Amino acid sequence: MNSLCLFLLSCHVSSAVKHSLKYFITASSGISDFPEFVGAALVDGVLVGYCDSSIRRAEPKLDWMKELIKKDPQHLEWYTQKCSGNQQVFRANINSLKKRLNQTEGVHIFQRMNGCEWDDETDKITGFNQYGYDGEDFIALDLQTLTWIAPKPQAVVTKLQWDTEKPRLEHNKNYYINRCPDWLKKYVKYGRSFLQRSVLPSVSLLQRTPSSLVSCHATGFYPERAMMFWRRGEEEIHEGVEHGEILPNHDGSFQMSVELNISSIKPEDWRRYDCVFQLYDGKEDIITKLDKTAIRTNWGETGPLLLLAVFGFFIWRRNNNGEITADFTPIMNLEFMHVVLYVLT
Repeated sequence: MNSLCLFLLSCHVSSAVKHSLKYFITASSGISDFPEFVGAALVDGVLVGYCDSSIRRAEPKLDWMKELIKKDPQHLEWYTQKCSGNQQVFRANINSLKKRLNQTEGVHIFQRMNGCEWDDETDKITGFNQYGYDGEDFIALDLQTLTWIAPKPQAVVTKLQWDTEKPRLEHNKNYYINRCPDWLKKYVKYGRSFLQRSVLPSVSLLQRTPSSLVSCHATGFYPERAMMFWRRGEEEIHEGVEHGEILPNHDGSFQMSVELNISSIKPEDWRRYDCVFQLYDGKEDIITKLDKTAIRTNWGETGPLLLLAVFGFFIWRRNNNGEITADFTPIMNLEFMHVVLYVLT
């Protein structure tokens, strides 16, 4: 499965900065109290626009994007038209797939993630246009050969048909190599003060019960390219440590947690343990000592869990029994086709 993460955080050293413009579109059937169509636009992993079949229009989500729309109303109109047009196309696509696969009932999800990535140092452009069905890869565009790749036998019919649509393929190539990067550069320039800001988090130690893991929780940092770990003395530790995902806050900042199992740590050794937060740009580390008196135990279901309920995403996956289930996940660090379905607004 292809990973479309903006950055790989396998080490503590950052790589060259890349910017991305990604669109997530989902059509669904068989889900009650859920929009049949959902679209979201993200710049550098931050939600900037949203639409669905209930509100029937595109809505900017950040102040700088709203300001851009004020100066260029046709920009919003273009997105609204795309929202309406894609809604009809995706409804037809999911109905066609259900008939082809002889599916008459149950939950079914048809998804697309497309957009582009721009390296502002090398000026390299990477475009992508990929589809999934019921939680699995379905078909993807190869921009080098201008042909479609079908990883599943069920998608071969679609590939053969789409490969013959030469005008559409040329349009795709032009869009992902030219128009999409132009828009991305415009967004990065217009939202530079927001997208390229650097903010350190507040860090807290949390514990639900005296016997549970101690969570080192950082919130309010930006950008999302950050690292947090536990260490003993000057050595990072891995045993008894559980790393959480980087999650979005409602204000465009991020949060993350790393948990430590303290059951085997002697009270006199606590002072040797630190939680370390590092931001990619080399700002000074935030070091939090494992201190019993600093641990908050009365945060309950508020704090980080409340933030997840305010601003997050659901994804749909197949479980071991073949059933499609919904999980809560952030937009960052997703592997393709475990893609965003719904934005809680």
